[in-house]
Amino acid sequence: MKNDPSFLGSVENVAGSEVSVALDDSTVSGLLFVNGQPYHVAQVGSFVRVPLGLIDLIGLVSQAGATPEHLSTDTVDGRMWMTVQLVGHGSADKGFSRGISLLPSVGDSVHIMTDSDLEVVYGVRTSLKRIRVGHVASALSIPALLEINSLVTRHSAIVGTTGAGKSTTVARILESLTDASRYPSARVIVFDIHGEYASALQDQARIFRVGGDETSRSEPLHVPYWALSFEELVELTFGDLPDDASRGAIRDMIVELKRSALETYTREGVEPADVTVDTPTPFSIHQMWFDLHREVNATHTVSGTGQSRATEALQMTDDGTPLEAGDAIRVIPPRYRAATQAKGDDKVFLSGSPLNIRRQVDALGSRLKDRRYDFLFRPGAFMPAIDGKVECDLDSFLQSWIGNRKTVSILDLSGVPTAILTDLIGALTRVIYDALQWSRRLSEGGRERPLLFVFEEAHTYLGSTQPKAVQTAVQRVVKEGRKYGIGAMVVSQRPSEVDPTILSQCGTIVALRLSNAKDRSHVTSAASDNLAGVLSLLPVLRTGEAIVVGEAVPLPMRVLVELPRYRPESADPTVVGDEQPGGWDRKQEESADYEDVMIRWRSQDASSRNTVIDNGSASGARGENER
Repeated sequence: MKNDPSFLGSVENVAGSEVSVALDDSTVSGLLFVNGQPYHVAQVGSFVRVPLGLIDLIGLVSQAGATPEHLSTDTVDGRMWMTVQLVGHGSADKGFSRGISLLPSVGDSVHIMTDSDLEVVYGVRTSLKRIRVGHVASALSIPALLEINSLVTRHSAIVGTTGAGKSTTVARILESLTDASRYPSARVIVFDIHGEYASALQDQARIFRVGGDETSRSEPLHVPYWALSFEELVELTFGDLPDDASRGAIRDMIVELKRSALETYTREGVEPADVTVDTPTPFSIHQMWFDLHREVNATHTVSGTGQSRATEALQMTDDGTPLEAGDAIRVIPPRYRAATQAKGDDKVFLSGSPLNIRRQVDALGSRLKDRRYDFLFRPGAFMPAIDGKVECDLDSFLQSWIGNRKTVSILDLSGVPTAILTDLIGALTRVIYDALQWSRRLSEGGRERPLLFVFEEAHTYLGSTQPKAVQTAVQRVVKEGRKYGIGAMVVSQRPSEVDPTILSQCGTIVALRLSNAKDRSHVTSAASDNLAGVLSLLPVLRTGEAIVVGEAVPLPMRVLVELPRYRPESADPTVVGDEQPGGWDRKQEESADYEDVMIRWRSQDASSRNTVIDNGSASGARGENER
């Protein structure tokens, strides 16, 4: 074996899957030449093989040095060594498999893996089951391929510090996953917090945003509030309720409104008597607010039998008509007479409601009138009339998001009020999950046509300090979604702030440059293999370079990610330019006009529309450093 030009050394110590190797004297130069190709010796992150009969054990170099602490210095004094983590075994005819069926013996020879060996392991041909995202950093002729089935259903995490190329990597992977010519029935939903991906996936995506229209190349984001569960709806409307009595009264009111609407407008699959507070059937939240407002704010007059809440004391005009009877849809409350201390028929008394929710009812009324919440409480054709009638049911909602001809649905949530953003993401995740879970045996279900959720900027709403509802919804996806064909891709620049339960369920991790030690430790602990050595390279990765570990790759892989066809809107602005002027060194306009700034600000719309801003710089693609 020593005559083999790929020979590195011999096994000196075996401790489970960790093997110590004493390097041969022929490696002292640090280079080996195999078929005229140079290979660096004992490079951390490189691969070696240990031939054992008909199979080769495959290992990853995790450490290199001159005096291993656990070996006798008498036997290795002055010799180089390396530590190898065994990760699998393979052969030329059967390919590579994870896991170790047997261990090497002391004295077994260890060889470097050449490009031809790596081709056998990684493969060089794309197929419908694999997508190309770049090339292997150590062997530029070998494409970096990800196995789709494991990437989608076993979940994945893409992490990297800001500026490391994370958004570009996500765009490249999604571009390949949703190529309509290869995967015409792909289904991906992207929760786009900052509105970055509309430009990157413009040919493959249907974009939904608050206030969307044709001029902004997007469609209005409409979320039917009546599809939410009771707990989700309470969080988005009332917030905290003071006691169980109030919660129970509101629950009963919702059930009654749903049943009343269902008696008038029947829907297949549910009878009025079977309706629960979580049954996704229409009801008017405006009518609920109106009834609650009357319940806690109305004043009453004395009837023939004494005090009665059936006689509301409305303010009247001279001709005997109510000054303002109220309008539920327009969120206008009735105007009542003030309570008085008079006696007899002239006495006006305040409502004696046991519900202590006047503040919460006022808050609900405020949100119903707030135009920022129209996407939720006035969701276009999904908005119920007072009696619960809707133009479109949830089948149209699901059709537009996960059943349209586009392979990606981007939910641009940049215009959603921050106060409800996290709760909304949790609610939408749960709604889509439930729909696919209950339809799993249908052609539209997740098992027949899997779905991938992409949770962009996950650390902002999946951390330990965030509302429990959104964590519960995403945990449900990563724990149980595989059985129903629902996958998750968690994207974050701060993996240490992501719920460890969620991160640990990600079978594939794509890790770009991470400088923070705490972030690196979370990634290392979440990785399925014992890869502390190779993951220690995370601080020194180049922009656009990633380490991929887990189920979507046969071996851990250091990848140079290829640029997508279109870039996400996440590139760093050019402060001072090189070949072209940047933002600070270009000639300043003599008469700056900020009218368009105010138009965009007031309309909450950053799209280009009918105006073009030319700042003298091409802020899109200028090379690898602007990923």
